[in-house]
Amino acid sequence: MIFDTHAHYDDSVFDEDRDILLSSFYENGISGAICACAEFPSILKIKDLCDKYDFLFPTIGIHPSEVADFNEDKRREMNALIEEIKPVAIGEIGLDYHYPEPSDDVQHEAFIYQLKVAQKYDLPVIIHSREASEETFEIIKEYGPDKKGVIHCYSGSPEMAKEYVKMGYYIGVGGVVTFKNGKRLKETVKAIPLERILLETDAPYLAPEPNRGKRNSSLYLPYVVNEIAALKSMHPKQIEDVTEKNAATLFNIDIRGLRRS
Repeated sequence: MIFDTHAHYDDSVFDEDRDILLSSFYENGISGAICACAEFPSILKIKDLCDKYDFLFPTIGIHPSEVADFNEDKRREMNALIEEIKPVAIGEIGLDYHYPEPSDDVQHEAFIYQLKVAQKYDLPVIIHSREASEETFEIIKEYGPDKKGVIHCYSGSPEMAKEYVKMGYYIGVGGVVTFKNGKRLKETVKAIPLERILLETDAPYLAPEPNRGKRNSSLYLPYVVNEIAALKSMHPKQIEDVTEKNAATLFNIDIRGLRRS
């Protein structure tokens, strides 16, 4: 089956049919998903979702675009919530230089702080990096948890992906790999071992071809699986099995134990 390592099912675009969609996972070959946190108000929404569905797993982290008011009070609250909720990862965290604010310095400080939190709680990290490949790599190399993380929605070079793999990190691959202009990601998939690839959607964003531009969901992951299988000359079942095992290993979760008859 297919496991989605990055989705935002707390997003309001799922309000009208969230339960119908999530309840259809198993019959559509989806074994579960990581519910990635991006901002403080999402934490409790994600907790409620994951309490309701045992095949959803929570993370806690503040996206780089949301760290402008990540003050001491919120940091203390984050630590308390980590101890209460027991997330499977810290994320998504990182750097995003697409917009001028928050400033680079503010983003760097919040990123490093959250990497240290991950080390404190011995949790993997989910890394967001947009237009900041070199800076993200250098910070992870210095502060990142040893061999415990995934570079979400990977957009860097195949050469840098190989360096992350050497460090023990995984590469997140989603709908972009099916795009005609996704050549660099296609080359990355060819260049790294399947044992270091995780499947993800970033739902509701980045739906794969032939659904590009529509609301994304885990149900579209077979398109990603098929593209990776073609690129690596493997059977799609191999892609499903190995990437599901990769997710279970990184996030320390019993995916197979969730399966229902």
